[in-house]
Amino acid sequence: MTNKRPRLLAFETIRNFRDFGGYESQFGGRVRMGRLYRSGHHAEASEDELAKMDALGIHVQADLRRPDERDKQKSRFNPPVVITHDGGRESEAPHMRFLTQVTVDAEAADEWMAEYYEKAPFKAHHQALFRDWFVQLAEAPGEAAGLVNCAAGKDRTGILCALTHHILGVSEADMRADYDLTNEAVGVNQRLPEAAAHFNQMIGKDLPAEVYRPFMGVHLKYLDRAFGAINAKAGSLDGYLVDVLKVDSALQADLRTKLIER
Repeated sequence: MTNKRPRLLAFETIRNFRDFGGYESQFGGRVRMGRLYRSGHHAEASEDELAKMDALGIHVQADLRRPDERDKQKSRFNPPVVITHDGGRESEAPHMRFLTQVTVDAEAADEWMAEYYEKAPFKAHHQALFRDWFVQLAEAPGEAAGLVNCAAGKDRTGILCALTHHILGVSEADMRADYDLTNEAVGVNQRLPEAAAHFNQMIGKDLPAEVYRPFMGVHLKYLDRAFGAINAKAGSLDGYLVDVLKVDSALQADLRTKLIER
């Protein structure tokens, strides 16, 4: 990639904030930078950080979090269009419920996350959020930008950003590299010991740090599990987009016209 704009954007309180444009497209040209962003939640954003986000020209935000997550960590960022859904409410985060089980090890945590990825594309509220993202992004005025986020900006966000890349003709190699960039963006290896101590104190356990790795970063096999489930149930990514999400060829063409520079 030859674009000189930075991909990783430095924010003190917002994890994993980055531009996921700039990749070459099989349709010719490359995906525009400065038009597609992804991140974790913005509940702790400072006034300076909010001003920095405002300067990015974000018109559409797809907040993929469950309603209980949005209640507990209220977003401080309010662009013109905010996409949310009230489905999927939980009394506690599913991964925290898993971690309080009697027997938990790194292998079980890894498989729990892989199974989550298999189910995520077929949750009804995710499908509604994903479709609304594509519709609102296509309808955004002028050169307005879009932002996808969830709690950590890695799993739900990672799936939707990969689907966005697919529509825009980004190669599988670049799509996977962008997904995997989460591990660098959040500094998983550096933050894991501290995060493990924090979670162990929270749940009253003494689990090895590696148990928490799937909840801190990403692994390419998780995305493979999501796409494998999509291929098995919908036939292909294209089948999922058109038949499940109802993102038809005309809408996809509109997104390419808006977001690919030739």
